Amino acid sequence: MPSKKFLELQEFSDADLISELKETEAQHHKMVFDHAIKGLDNPLLIKEIRRDVARLKTEVRRRELAAMPEEQLAGRSKIRARRRKR
Repeated sequence: MPSKKFLELQEFSDADLISELKETEAQHHKMVFDHAIKGLDNPLLIKEIRRDVARLKTEVRRRELAAMPEEQLAGRSKIRARRRKR
C-alpha cells in the first residue's frame, strides 16, 4: 500500500513538484548545518526530510520515464541489461 505522502505527490503538477523538491532540499541542508553547529531538539527530523527528498526525486524520475518516447525506453532497457551482466 502506498504511503499517504506518495499519494499526495502524485496530485502535484510538475512545476509544483520541482519547487517542492528545491524547498525540501534547502530545508534539509539548513537542518544539517544547524545540527552541526548547535544541535537539534529532534535530530530524527533530518532523516524524515531526507526521505521526503528521495520521494520527490523518485516521483520526478517516474514522470520523466513516463514521458520518454518508446525508442528511448527500449535503449534504456539495453543499457540496464548490460549493467546486470557485469
